[in-house]
This record gives sequence, C-alpha cells and structure tokens, in this order.
Amino acid sequence: MPSVLVVDDEEGMRSFLSRALARRGWRVETAGSAEDGARVLERAHVDLVILDIALPGRSGLDWLKELVGTGFAGEVILITAFADMNTAIDALRSGAADFVLKPFRIEQILNSIDRCIERARLTRENFVLRRQLSSRESGREEIVGQSDSMTRLRTLVRRVAPTPSTVLIQGESGVGKELVARALHEYSNRAAHPFVAVNCAAISADLIEAELFGHAKGAFTGAKESRKGLFYYAHGGTLFLDEIGELSLTLQSKLLRVLEERRIRPVGSEQEVPVDVRLVTATNRDLKAEAGQGRFRPDLFYRLEVMTLTIPPLRQRAMDVPELTALFMRHLSARLAVPPLPVTPEVTRALMAHSWPGNVRELRNFVERSLLFGEFPLNDLDNAAGGGNAAGAPFSPAPSPAPSPANVLPLAEVEKRHILVVLGQCGGNKTRAAELLGVSRKTLDRKCAEWGV
Repeated sequence: MPSVLVVDDEEGMRSFLSRALARRGWRVETAGSAEDGARVLERAHVDLVILDIALPGRSGLDWLKELVGTGFAGEVILITAFADMNTAIDALRSGAADFVLKPFRIEQILNSIDRCIERARLTRENFVLRRQLSSRESGREEIVGQSDSMTRLRTLVRRVAPTPSTVLIQGESGVGKELVARALHEYSNRAAHPFVAVNCAAISADLIEAELFGHAKGAFTGAKESRKGLFYYAHGGTLFLDEIGELSLTLQSKLLRVLEERRIRPVGSEQEVPVDVRLVTATNRDLKAEAGQGRFRPDLFYRLEVMTLTIPPLRQRAMDVPELTALFMRHLSARLAVPPLPVTPEVTRALMAHSWPGNVRELRNFVERSLLFGEFPLNDLDNAAGGGNAAGAPFSPAPSPAPSPANVLPLAEVEKRHILVVLGQCGGNKTRAAELLGVSRKTLDRKCAEWGV
C-alpha cells in the first residue's frame, strides 16, 4: 500500500487530498510546513511527497533540495498557485518528479501520483531484477536432495519462512546458502516484494556501508549524487547478507541498531529513514567462536541467531549427488545448447565416491565442464583434493574409450569457453567470476585481454 505525505499550509488542501487518496486505499500523512514534514519522515516510511512551494518558513523548493541532498528515497510532486517557467525548470532540476499548478482537477493530481508510484515501483523492481540476473546461478533454484538432513532442512524452511524472525544460515562455501535464503523469501508473506542479495565479502570495507544504507550527495569523494541503498530496494521484502562475518565491528554495530530500531541513516545524512525489511544472513564461519574471540559482536550474533539453519556439506549426503547431477545436467545442457550426457552407473558411482570439497558449486561446475568436453572427465575427480570414496580409498573408474580427435576440443579452447560461460553467468562481473573460477582477478583480466574480451 503506497504511503503519501501531503505538505501544504492550507488546511483545506490537506483535507481535500487526504480524502481523495484515502479512498484509493493509500496511507496519508499531512503536515503544514517543511519542518512538520521533516518530523513525519523521521517516524514513517513515505513513498511520495506532495509538496507546496509556498510554505511558511522554509519554502517547498528549498526543502526539496535538502531532501534530495540527504538521500530521500521517495518521489516528490511540487504544487503551487504561482509559478513561471523558470520555477518549473528549477523544480525539475532539483529532483521533483512532477510539477502541478493550482487549481488542479482531482484526476490531474491522481494521474501524476500514479505515474510517480509506478515509476518508483519499476525502478525498484528493475534494480532487484538486474541483481538477481547477475548473481543467480542457473540450475540452483530448487532445494534438492532426499537425504534425512535435506528433508529436515526443507521442513524447517517452510516452518520458519512465514515468521518475521531473523534467520542465520550456516554452511561451508558452495553448499547453497543463497538458495535457502531465496526459499525462505518465496515461502514467506513477503514473496511479492523484492529479494535483495549481497555478498559482504565482495564489497570493499570502505563502500559497503553506503551500499547498504545509501549515501547523500558529497558524503565522500566521488559521491556526486545521492544514492539509495540496498535496504531501500529491499523495503517490504527480504535482504540477504551473505558472509556476514566479513563486516567490520563498526558496521556490525550499525546493523544491530537497524535491527533494533528499524531505521537506517544514509552515509553523510542526518535524516533517518524507516525500513521494513526481513534480514536473512549467512556465514561459513563459526560466529559464536568469532564472538568469543572479539572478532564479531556477541549482541549482534544473538540477535541474528533467532533461528539457525545449517546446510550439511555434500560429502555428508552422497545419496543426493545423483539427483543434483540430473538437475544440473538438465539446466546446463539447455543453457549451453548441447545435448545432455548419459549418466551411467560407473559415472554415478564415481560422483558419489568423490568428497566434493567445493560442495554443490563444485559438482555444478564439474557437470558444466563435462558438457563442454562432451564426456565426464572422471580422472579429474581422482586428482582433485579430497577425492576418494567414503572409506578413504581412491575410486578408479572404468577406462573410457579413446576419444576421437574430431570431437575433442583443445584444452585452451575448453578453458576459454568455460571462463566465458562463467563470465556470462556473472553478468560480466569479473571479480565474482574470478571468485567462482578460483583464480585471481589479475589472471582473469590477462586472459580476457588475450582473447580481446
């Protein structure tokens, strides 16, 4: 339900707009001055401000410039009975979404409001969609596995999802923590609202506060314009903070305050903005031990672990490997436009015997590499760290028939195709691609330069 703040010194105008907007089911706040309007914004989230220019004390235009400068996230429609073309141009340049002259027909102002609300909705949805497309890995949209541990995990996800409680997801790298976080969102009553995921380890310590909370114009070098943060884009939905243990103690303190007060303050701004976000976090560390050693705030840890979900490593649930393999084969063969490979009993036995130190992510990459080769490179499993069967003895697959030169790609070409596929998955984000490939960013830059990418 959109929320609107009407700021006008005429009581009749405030009453007129309040009644008209309330009939449409919108929540309406009113104020008679810029100062009163600022106090409303301190206690309530507002999607749109209808602001008169001629106000007692500070003018509406001056307050608009201040709002934009401090990182106000909503839309603003300026209204006035006295204005010329220069005033209108100044209003739009200052950040107003529209400019409406009094007296106006109710349809005129309602149409303007509808356009602003729709534009804000599309901006937020497009931002979230771009992040999802750049970060989501194909073939990982389902919680797969019939082992007791995964069956119990699915049950807990469905039980916890409808609640407003914070959730801490624990597990080794590559087990699928974001997948579980998405499931918590999709089974919750926030499913119609955004799911925003951020990897705390992938953003520099200097920038992550502004990334989360937004920043005001001039807040730091390079901040030429104010910018909304991820908490804004997740409003009404779920914010997933992966690798929460990477946050500095200072930022942990600010995050704790947000959880307790449900308000954020953009970097460089004096204005606090109410937020409605469910927080889901994840880590591959032992946060309780980290807290005991002073590397993580104990009060934040206990605030986050209201409910803890632990995802077991793949080596502890080998019976899930065939189902995961079939899922990845189906998704990846379609995306790469190559025929799926037959998974023989010998292949299944080899896959189940491997310990998968990289967990589900490693299995998925192995299936993709197999599709690029045109066969399962089972010898790679023998040579991989941690390979071997449950008893510790290495698995020896049945010898494969000699490959034909006509259907074998040179190793350099296989490497190039694989790297380009991963880059495409990451939306061109080389830092993320390098992380998934297990190489340095410098190495990836060098290879891309060689290929003219």
